[in-house]
Amino acid sequence: SSAAIIASARAAGVAVIDYDRLSTEGPGADYYVSFDGEAVGRVQGRGLIRAVEEAGIKNPRIAILNGGATDNNAHLFSRGAHQVLDPLLESGEWTLVDEQWVPDWDNQKALVLMEQILTAAGGGVDAVLAANDGIAAAVYSALANQGYPPLPVTGQDATVGGVQYVLAGRQSMTVYKEIRKEAEAAAKLAVALVRGEDTSALTSAVVNNGTRDIPAVLLEPIAVTRDNVAETVIADGFRTWDEICVGEFAAFCPESR
Repeated sequence: SSAAIIASARAAGVAVIDYDRLSTEGPGADYYVSFDGEAVGRVQGRGLIRAVEEAGIKNPRIAILNGGATDNNAHLFSRGAHQVLDPLLESGEWTLVDEQWVPDWDNQKALVLMEQILTAAGGGVDAVLAANDGIAAAVYSALANQGYPPLPVTGQDATVGGVQYVLAGRQSMTVYKEIRKEAEAAAKLAVALVRGEDTSALTSAVVNNGTRDIPAVLLEPIAVTRDNVAETVIADGFRTWDEICVGEFAAFCPESR
């Protein structure tokens, strides 16, 4: 377990950096490098609002499919999304049909949950906040299985499939996390620790791991829509047109790529 690893490292006098996920059990790490989880959720929430407005949907009925309930990151994403969506829900302008946690982020379980939500609501769902691209794909499949057209749906991770679905209009947006920046931040921090240098200039935030506050590097996520795929994931080399524009999805790619 991470708690045992951290305890062993600490006993040997070695500093520990939590990378991408925060250890919330045991002694906890000394530093944390990740993307701002709540900011990811806020980007998703704003993305859903934009998609609903662009679709001209008034008083939307929404469903929310969070990630795994045992994953700390999933709770951060959910908290951020609710920061954006709750004012609309509390005012009655938007209606929350159902909110579920997808066990272990399992796409097949997400498909079953979404089909159950659609059946219970008699199809009365206008938009879905899906926590990542895999869950978004499950939402699309559930809609198709029951004869419904695609709805405004969010995602996360800018997977090949996610970007394909964004271009094809099956998914409204995804969240791109520049992994290279995350790795660079962790590497710079590790080098500074090995050299015994001051790390305060390298950390920009403080995060509580359930035991204590630790210095952290929290990076900002980027919303990716059909309009900025080229300027984001393609420009950074995170994705290539060759891997995205295959099969049926080639028709949705720019001719000048």
